[in-house]
Amino acid sequence: MAGFNQLFVPGPTNIPEVVRQAMNMPMEDMRAPDYPSFTRGLFADLMKVFRNETGRAFIFPSSGTGAWESAITNTLSPGDRVLMARFGQFTHLWVDMCQRFGLDVDVVDVDWGTGCPLEIYAERLTQDKEHRIKAVFVTQNETATGVTSDVAGVRAALDAARHPALLFVDGVSSIGSIDFRQEEWGVDCAVSGSQKGFMLPPGLGFLSVSQKALAAAKAAGHERCYFSFEDQIRANDTGYFPYTPAVQLLRGLRAALDLLEEEGLDTVFERHNRLATGVRKAVESWGLKLCAKEAKWHSDTVSAVLVPEGIDSNDVVRRAYYAYQTSLGVGLNKVAGKVFRIGHLGWVNEVMMCGAISAAEMALRDCGIKIQPGSGVGAALEHYRLSAQQTLAKAA
Repeated sequence: MAGFNQLFVPGPTNIPEVVRQAMNMPMEDMRAPDYPSFTRGLFADLMKVFRNETGRAFIFPSSGTGAWESAITNTLSPGDRVLMARFGQFTHLWVDMCQRFGLDVDVVDVDWGTGCPLEIYAERLTQDKEHRIKAVFVTQNETATGVTSDVAGVRAALDAARHPALLFVDGVSSIGSIDFRQEEWGVDCAVSGSQKGFMLPPGLGFLSVSQKALAAAKAAGHERCYFSFEDQIRANDTGYFPYTPAVQLLRGLRAALDLLEEEGLDTVFERHNRLATGVRKAVESWGLKLCAKEAKWHSDTVSAVLVPEGIDSNDVVRRAYYAYQTSLGVGLNKVAGKVFRIGHLGWVNEVMMCGAISAAEMALRDCGIKIQPGSGVGAALEHYRLSAQQTLAKAA
């Protein structure tokens, strides 16, 4: 079929042409004497995205799951008690990893469509007088349900209880797209991946750690090798890696970090909110609802849209793909067949999102859902038109 296939899943995301071109290069020597002049700036600028001023960042040739594993095995020991909440597929996977590593996991199960339960966390932390809880985990953005949680609120609960536990954040689908402040919020281990807000192909796992996490790594009792902090630090301090890095992805990362710096992180966050709001207005105009149960949970990187009873959301995704060359996200685990997901993160703008909304609208109608033609697209484009005027007025 003619034209581009449109990608609006919540990762992998669209790759800017300048990033793609940066990776289109001959293979290079990752042991060359001048390689550190490239890598040292890379680490420094990656930390800026996490807003980590005093710790350090690690880059692994892995997915974000590898960075999860590194954070756990380097800072915790088998039998350590950790506090976690499960409210979507990716929180479920993080719980599963901790259990497999032999941690004593205190799991708080809450409704899918809600986020991290601050009141329950605060209660558990206050009751833990002996400080048995060694780490508290929060997923800033649950990709499966389109729910964003309050990381600063978790830090406030820790501080109010005067609890010394480490704070872990899964920021795979948020960092680089949604406001994140590692230093200010006292986050000890923050995980992300290359294929979402960083606008790269999959293949790089990022882990940004605090000095407190680095100190914890010296006492932790887990065995580790590939994801060892110690090995990374020893090599990174010389400007190299302990094993073969993904050299072309690193060149792409350089270009992506330059784009984020050029636009400015605060502007990036504003853009994501503006685009997400247009999608939410479209969903409301269709007469449908989001999986996120309240506005406070709304994600600015992905919207999980509930379909009416009797409709299989997988049919909507298939129809969009085969009829309109547009990839939307399927529902996962408990919400499989109940939601489809529209990704609005990374290298996207208003016109691109209007395309995603129109494809979704046509697919919904094709699947028998009674929607007024043009209702969602119209609501979104009017929002984008008016917000563009406001943006231009601020810049004038």
